[in-house]
Amino acid sequence: MFQVKWIVLALAVIMYVFVIIFQDKKVWFTSAAALIIVALGIILPDSVFPLTDAARAAGGFTSRIYALKHSVGEIINWNVIMIYLGSMIIAALFIYSKVPARIADGIVNSSRNTGLAMIAILAMTGIISIFVENVATVLVMAPIALALCKKLKMNPTNFMIGLAVMSNLEGTATLVGDPPSMIFAAYANYNFNDFFFYQGKFSIFWIIQAGLLTGCIFFYFYFARKAKSKIDVEKTVVVSWFPFILLLTMIFGLAAVSFIPTDFAYLSGLYVLTLGIIGLVWYGLKQKKTRQEITQLVKELDWETIFFLFGIFVVVGAIQETGLLTDFAAFLSGITGGSKFVAFVIILVVSIVISGFVDNVPYIIAMLPVAGELALNMGINKELLMFALLVGSCLGGNLTPFGASANVVSMGIVKKEGYPMKFSGWLKVGAPFTILTTATAALVLWLIWA
Repeated sequence: MFQVKWIVLALAVIMYVFVIIFQDKKVWFTSAAALIIVALGIILPDSVFPLTDAARAAGGFTSRIYALKHSVGEIINWNVIMIYLGSMIIAALFIYSKVPARIADGIVNSSRNTGLAMIAILAMTGIISIFVENVATVLVMAPIALALCKKLKMNPTNFMIGLAVMSNLEGTATLVGDPPSMIFAAYANYNFNDFFFYQGKFSIFWIIQAGLLTGCIFFYFYFARKAKSKIDVEKTVVVSWFPFILLLTMIFGLAAVSFIPTDFAYLSGLYVLTLGIIGLVWYGLKQKKTRQEITQLVKELDWETIFFLFGIFVVVGAIQETGLLTDFAAFLSGITGGSKFVAFVIILVVSIVISGFVDNVPYIIAMLPVAGELALNMGINKELLMFALLVGSCLGGNLTPFGASANVVSMGIVKKEGYPMKFSGWLKVGAPFTILTTATAALVLWLIWA
């Protein structure tokens, strides 16, 4: 057990190093590490994934089959995979419907001046990102922001940064917002409603909203208050309201499913995936799309993240089941000296710094069990440290231009518009935004859960 444990750790470290260095090839490295770990579990039963008493007694071929079934069928969280896949389909159809653009046009026309309209659009970007993947949200809102800036004859850079950081900020607010929130739900056994209220207290959704409010105030004083004129825009023609209805059905349906007492682990995942399939059928039949067009929509979904999650689930599952995370949590307990506040600050600050430079998905998957185990060792509420991890890692992605995919996409758009941005240019906006929003969210988190 001891030797295999350190082999698993070495594999995980090598995998993470290559994922950080070669971001565009990360799926290859996570998949390779997962396959090696599954092979180890089959060759050496009970060394990576502990066997049940029955499987251990049977030994031989039976124990190896159990190790394979456990690693693929239980370590991989299929409920999360189905939720992510189904919500991605619904989000793609929502974008196709042009409903977000129509809503934004209405905001501009009804706002007292363009400065307030900009802030309302940034807030709307965050709200959409609660239910739609961050990059997709930026791509939906970018044409609206650029058109508004052209009419005002202003540099669109700050507005585009605002779209990116606001979408990143809200990604963890609900179960369907972004992979980190789904990963958290899988680990903490949270349902859709638990993101709003848990144990009679305000949960992560409201903590993130405190950051959103601070972000809106920041951008108003940073650049939007200078835009005092009033303009009207032509309303975008909506293709269909059905995807919007589908999105609302997903949201309220997930809330309803949360109240159903059942031991069936895949209910919410199957529900969301079924809605996604209904959306594809509507897209083909009602919108008269060809098989090639339907296939193209499916191909353009974020399959890389799905396969990335497969590998990460297996690797981190092995780390957890070999006892490595318990060891690390014990080490952190020693560093904190038993101080709840020190543990809170360490988790928060480390998460901000790391997520400012690397993908937060593998970091969150690795650290959630550590935060939970650390809280258990210290005898404090596990939500305090796990929420600190979510706040720090998700808001920390706003720190640098490559801290999140939405940031990279946003900077690519402004570069095409003739406004290339340097790293230092992003920091002038991203650093104060990250500090202010994270500090606000952290303060609310501490007051509620400490």
